Amino acid sequence: MDIGSSIRAIRKRKNMTMAQICEATGLSQGFMSQVETNKTSPSISTLESIANTLEVPLAYLLLKKEDRMNIVRKENRMITKSGSENNLKVEHLSSTKKVRMMLVELPPGASTGKTPHAHEGEEVHVVIKGKIYAKQGEDSAEFEEGDSFSWHACTPHTVKNIGEETATVLITVYTESEQKQDLI
Repeated sequence: MDIGSSIRAIRKRKNMTMAQICEATGLSQGFMSQVETNKTSPSISTLESIANTLEVPLAYLLLKKEDRMNIVRKENRMITKSGSENNLKVEHLSSTKKVRMMLVELPPGASTGKTPHAHEGEEVHVVIKGKIYAKQGEDSAEFEEGDSFSWHACTPHTVKNIGEETATVLITVYTESEQKQDLI
């Protein structure tokens, strides 16, 4: 873990000196320097004292960098194509190890495939624009702007744009294992 570098970065971002941290925590500057350079591992009690002085939750100091906030700016979103005719535009908004959020555009008549497909996970859909038809197993319904639905994706399912304009659907997918593949 790289706790020391996190402590140093937070301290500098808050314009605090090492001396101020040491005064508030009772730690020596030599020890604090070793903590910030990852040459020593402080106890949980010491980390809690440092976290309190920095006014950050202790848990934040223990997070790995990849587990912290992930920011994806609109202009940096990954965009892929999907569907039976590769005509669905999929904007990958953000993700964690097990949750992905996508904005999918379906042109009129477009669908996720001629045959229903299944995969691991659970999905939640919100229709942002347009009119779609969704089918999972024996269940089916039509949805319009503002409607939402969810399902376990292990049962074969399909989604089709039945409107006259491009439909936009916000989809969140949760999987037990880390997924990199396109699930649409």
